Amino acid sequence: MALVDLLTQHYKWLVTFVVLLIFPLLVRLQLKIFNKTIRGRVDPHRKQRAQLLLKVLLAFVLLCILLVFWGIELRGLLVVGSSLFAMLGVAMFAGWSLLSNLTSFLLMFVQNDCRVGNWVKVIDGANFIEGRIIEMGLMNVVLEHLEGHRVLYPNNLFVTRPVMVLNKPPQKTKPTRRILAPKNKP
Repeated sequence: MALVDLLTQHYKWLVTFVVLLIFPLLVRLQLKIFNKTIRGRVDPHRKQRAQLLLKVLLAFVLLCILLVFWGIELRGLLVVGSSLFAMLGVAMFAGWSLLSNLTSFLLMFVQNDCRVGNWVKVIDGANFIEGRIIEMGLMNVVLEHLEGHRVLYPNNLFVTRPVMVLNKPPQKTKPTRRILAPKNKP
């Protein structure tokens, strides 16, 4: 009876301990499902970042469940939840938001059409930039121009602009030489 009384008095701590023990198992299960859903060749850095993001999301969900279990009012969590929902809306639709770059990273990861090593041409109206993708980070895509320059292109723009995946590297054009001088009259 003493054990039952002890468990009923400290059940919140016991459930918290169980959740902490189950967390690594849930992470492994999540990673197995994640690896099964990946198709094709994936850059290891992108895979690692996406796995980290999924771990953080799982930890956040478990933390919210534990907070409800410990008696935090549901109204308080609803305020937090609605604020997070508003942030997610900004992340998805506001091009000026830093969160939109993170959301765009996840979209690019799932889409998997552009990979590290591909030559791309990003078209922005009458302008364009060509380069080879050398890194796809959480906030931007790093393109290496034909001349060796590195261009940091924000993820949200990379997702919303037309991108041509080139079959071969573009040819380096020779600069045209223009001389601005008056013409000689005969």
